[in-house]
Amino acid sequence: MSHSFDPQIGERAVATISKDRKLMTLVNVFTVRPEKQNELAELLVRATEETMQHLPGFISASIHRSVDGTKVVNYAQWRTRADFDAMRENPKARPHMEGAAKLATFDPIVCEVVESLARD
Repeated sequence: MSHSFDPQIGERAVATISKDRKLMTLVNVFTVRPEKQNELAELLVRATEETMQHLPGFISASIHRSVDGTKVVNYAQWRTRADFDAMRENPKARPHMEGAAKLATFDPIVCEVVESLARD
């Protein structure tokens, strides 16, 4: 997935997880046949690069795959629930969502960050 480059720190921007950021968080767990895992992960990356990151309210998406080959997880952040709902109705997003539904079952979970801890 392409990321924006921050010249001040010399790194690509990544998702920031913080309870102080009042964002809508989506954790979408896809269950997929192992032979389709890479295809699904690539579809989600492509969907984000081509469409999602250009929609109003999009903040970030982080795509993960399980080591056993049966899951793909999309950790996505949107500015508001209304922005997320508008994306779901957007005709440019629909083909990506339909493609994912053909490859896997999924369980989208809307969340709030309680805490994000890291080693000092």
